[in-house]
Amino acid sequence: MKIVLAGQGAFGVKHLEAVRNIEGIQVDSIAGGSPAPTEEVAKKFGIPHWTTDLAESLARPGVEAVLLATPTQMHAKQAEQCMRAGKHVMVEIPMADNLADSERLVKVQKETGVIAMAGHTRRFNPSHQWIHKRIEAGELKIQQMDVQTYFFRRTNMNALGKARSWTDHLLWHHACHTVDLFQYQVGEAASHSFALQGPIHPQLGIAMDMSIGMKTPSGAICTLSLSFNNDGPLGTFFRYICDNGTYLARYDELVDGNNKPIDVSKVDVSMNGIELQDREFFAAIREKREPNSSVAQVLPAMRTLDKLEKMATSAV
Repeated sequence: MKIVLAGQGAFGVKHLEAVRNIEGIQVDSIAGGSPAPTEEVAKKFGIPHWTTDLAESLARPGVEAVLLATPTQMHAKQAEQCMRAGKHVMVEIPMADNLADSERLVKVQKETGVIAMAGHTRRFNPSHQWIHKRIEAGELKIQQMDVQTYFFRRTNMNALGKARSWTDHLLWHHACHTVDLFQYQVGEAASHSFALQGPIHPQLGIAMDMSIGMKTPSGAICTLSLSFNNDGPLGTFFRYICDNGTYLARYDELVDGNNKPIDVSKVDVSMNGIELQDREFFAAIREKREPNSSVAQVLPAMRTLDKLEKMATSAV
């Protein structure tokens, strides 16, 4: 299967590293934001064609699908561009930075009939998969998820320490992971939610600290704290408080409430959540089925984010 990667940044590279482990996939072209780094990534990964024009990549003979890892603000427009060109698309989280664009992407997917998936990696991390399988088996019921998403980003740098050309967002990117995962794990959309945000950064133009709470009709609650001001252990830490045990997850690792490691190496074919996400996308294309975390499946999370944004900004 010939595919295109759009986006030469930190997450685009993560996808290229993941695709190396998936048989039958050829990255035919990379469409980047600027020439020099795009050419550098293309040479490093042996990609035969590079450009700064996504349309040029989409027009390449035999291209079937696109991994879209460009800046958040470009996701909705480029995902629609890919679908209108008849290409399957996996758009990185979030599929859009507002509800209207998210709803439009779901509509375009239905119109075009292509596979359209959002990169909600937490659904695929072995740690969260382990929890999900036990919930489905009736062995666990979530009473509360307590989540911390902490980074130190007082300047506009990406995960590789390079300057960003765009601004990341605590709510529409980082909170999106947890809002979707919470609703996915409990099997319900939040019926009650609240959000508070700290001061707006004078240069970045975004809130650097947020507090979010959610509750579902069955009574499960989620408490989420986010910060770009945290100078310490970085990343996202999930605590599942259940009726039958407590579990702490960090990406692809899982321990119980007493810090005893749980072996999740047999949950799936890889311990790399991004690779598992990409495998699901390619499998859905081959099997002509809806993928886990399709744009339609994650739309409820975007609706919750919209409510949270309105509440946070009205409370400033």
